[in-house]
Amino acid sequence: MTTGGALSGVAVWDGTDHRGTGTVTWSAEGALTAVDAAHDAGPPARFTVLPGLIDTHVHLVGNASARPADFLTWPLMTRPEEQVLHALAHATAALRAGVTTLRDLAADDVQFSLRRALDDGVVTGPRLLAHGMVGMTAGHGDMFIPPAAPVRKPVADGPDACRALVRHWARAGADGIKIATSGGVLSVGDRHAWRNHTRAEIAAIVDEAHALGMRVAAHAHTETGVDVALAEGVDSIEHGTLMTGAQAEAAVAAGVTVAPTLLINDRIAEGLTGSGPEQVAKAAELVNRRDARLRAAADAGVDFVLGTDANGHHVQFGDQLAEVRAMVTVFGWSPARALEAATSRAAAAIGRAGQLGVLVPGAAADLVVVDGDPTADLAALDVGRIVAVVSRGRVVHGSLPG
Repeated sequence: MTTGGALSGVAVWDGTDHRGTGTVTWSAEGALTAVDAAHDAGPPARFTVLPGLIDTHVHLVGNASARPADFLTWPLMTRPEEQVLHALAHATAALRAGVTTLRDLAADDVQFSLRRALDDGVVTGPRLLAHGMVGMTAGHGDMFIPPAAPVRKPVADGPDACRALVRHWARAGADGIKIATSGGVLSVGDRHAWRNHTRAEIAAIVDEAHALGMRVAAHAHTETGVDVALAEGVDSIEHGTLMTGAQAEAAVAAGVTVAPTLLINDRIAEGLTGSGPEQVAKAAELVNRRDARLRAAADAGVDFVLGTDANGHHVQFGDQLAEVRAMVTVFGWSPARALEAATSRAAAAIGRAGQLGVLVPGAAADLVVVDGDPTADLAALDVGRIVAVVSRGRVVHGSLPG
């Protein structure tokens, strides 16, 4: 039985600022009770405590075993009961890397079931949010399934069908909705420039989701895709690869966050993940134009947050810190600014501002203890430097120093 806990003599970074050296305590119920720290003239503390990281864009369903499996066909050949176990393995791997909250952006009953088990304490793992996908026939989501496959994920064509599918996911237990306003990279036979859904369909999806209290995340690689997503009032843009200066200004004005998913497209473009030539070519075309545009968008104030598109194949669960380092490189950020994108800013992006991603009394006791100061030294942004992970007030990996 947990009785709460405490950390003393550690440097405290609260999700936005260094508080100095001090003590963090939490209750048996898993809420922070005190964060007492102050700057002094003594030597810096060896260990730093920071909020647990939040990955706003993952896909938990995929092969988590050491047995080789094809990325596209594994989900089609594996029963849902077995998929849940692989999803849990991916989630716990992320937790060991200090990621205490995940948002799955292509969820169905597998992820909804896992989320309930995690919330009820049946199994140990990170917090999980799950968005149901509302895609169209022959759209980005649908193109992951071969035409001859008899069992397909649900799609919606026409505004009324789109509203109905949003309602279906709401009843099933979704936290939010995922849409596509452009084609994608990994979907087979797809082109990133292709339109997905009409404006009337997207308007219906966003309206219905918001009416039911659910956020909408929009997959968009192209200028046109980003335009549509912004115009129809989505809450976040996933990828945003070819975002223009004008779109960056519009995103800032609207408070729309962007998850840039840097590593996955880099790795596919370089042919490092076993992707086929079609996927490599599509990713390379995007990456060749991406970095300068995203750097300009960051300079314009776009709120980029941690989102890896981790799926256990192209990006592993545990690669989140490598994504944070990539954000430092592409955006010209300090390590501290990149960690904001992975903690307090990511929490706001998923509607959990003040509850997650911060070290303040009343917030969740989701913590990572690191050997060194990762807000100042990129070398400390490494899984090997993680000393302990606390999730829901319990030590789930390593041990607390002292």
